[in-house]
Amino acid sequence: MNVSDLREILQYVPRFREKIFVVSIDGEIAASPNFANILLDLAVLRSLSIRVVLVHGASLQVQEAAERAGTKASNTDGTGITDEATLELSIGAAMRLTHEILEGLASVDLRAAYANAVIAHPAGILGGVDQGHTGRIERVDVKCLHMLLHEGIIPVVPPLGFDGEGHTYRVNSDHAAAELAEALHAAKVVYLSADAKLPGGASLPRQLGIAEAEELLKKRKNGEAPNLYSKVDYGAKACRQGVSRIHILDGTVDEALLDEVFSNEGIGTMIYSNEYQQIRKIFKKDVRAVMSLIRQSMDSEELVRRTRADILEQMQDFWVLEIDGKVMGCVALHVSPAEGCGELACLYVQKEHENEGHGRKLMAFVDNLAREKGVRQLYALSTQAYKYLQIKGGFRESSPDIMPAARRMQYDADGRQSKVLVKDLA
Repeated sequence: MNVSDLREILQYVPRFREKIFVVSIDGEIAASPNFANILLDLAVLRSLSIRVVLVHGASLQVQEAAERAGTKASNTDGTGITDEATLELSIGAAMRLTHEILEGLASVDLRAAYANAVIAHPAGILGGVDQGHTGRIERVDVKCLHMLLHEGIIPVVPPLGFDGEGHTYRVNSDHAAAELAEALHAAKVVYLSADAKLPGGASLPRQLGIAEAEELLKKRKNGEAPNLYSKVDYGAKACRQGVSRIHILDGTVDEALLDEVFSNEGIGTMIYSNEYQQIRKIFKKDVRAVMSLIRQSMDSEELVRRTRADILEQMQDFWVLEIDGKVMGCVALHVSPAEGCGELACLYVQKEHENEGHGRKLMAFVDNLAREKGVRQLYALSTQAYKYLQIKGGFRESSPDIMPAARRMQYDADGRQSKVLVKDLA
């Protein structure tokens, strides 16, 4: 670890101190060689005064228990029908895994306790079929969990629910994690998954807004990557209910949890509520960050050279893309009211966030802003990104004659010979 890594981590510590993270671990991950490293990562979170609630699945363990018993489980992940034999297998497998997790947490000097905090009722009859002992989560015993968290104890929650009559039900751990996070007003849910890739090896997008996650679910093929899409589904629902961040990580990767939580780029997929990412007006305090952001592109003549004074003089024209509190992109709209046209300028997104759709979002934002200001035609000048503007932004190549006279004089004087692109705004 170098100094810059430590500085990046430290900026998150005040923000996360005393916040609740719900960490959900697939049964396959709990049985993997990397689980020992995950336990150490949890110890790091606790050392930084982050409160952790641990939820675990038991799909692999139920399947293995069924094979040892020479039978077949009616379901292993808490969805679909759970018959009586499968419920018995699930209780045994889940509680054995809970005990192993408690042992593991003790080995890294963390206090933990099993919590029967998920209150459930029968899922009932769905589509004319009785779901047996599969449970529907009704509520979470928040008081019980807060008592443990207040004492510095990590609650460990298995994929089982209980009703007031002492009955046990099999529940889905992804669903349980989302319900716990909502009830506890958690800052994050972190899913450590055994299936972090789509069929064919493709990855989920690095960031997904709630609407984007829901659209992704609509486009999935029937039966495709059920474990992974389950996390997207419950993650998006948790965001809808007020949880600001959902992280889906490959649980087999060492330090994935810390890399995701304590870096701006992360290494997995994050589903976020709207406050995570915003396009907003530039403030004076942002000018230094914008100058640092665009300096390399100015040196390579991709962008027009600007000084701090130039940006301060035209601050009303500049907007920034802020991701998790940091400026990661910028754009400007210079309007010429008399001519009814505007210039899209200084469009830039940090390299680490390229190919994630942020450039298109900034262009779409400028389109809408320009329309609000009565702009009928938008133009842009580019020496290197003109193909991107044409393909992604809907611009077409034009002549310098379309520019206002004052801007044309600047264009002729700077000698950059930029291509001129234009589009009409409906």
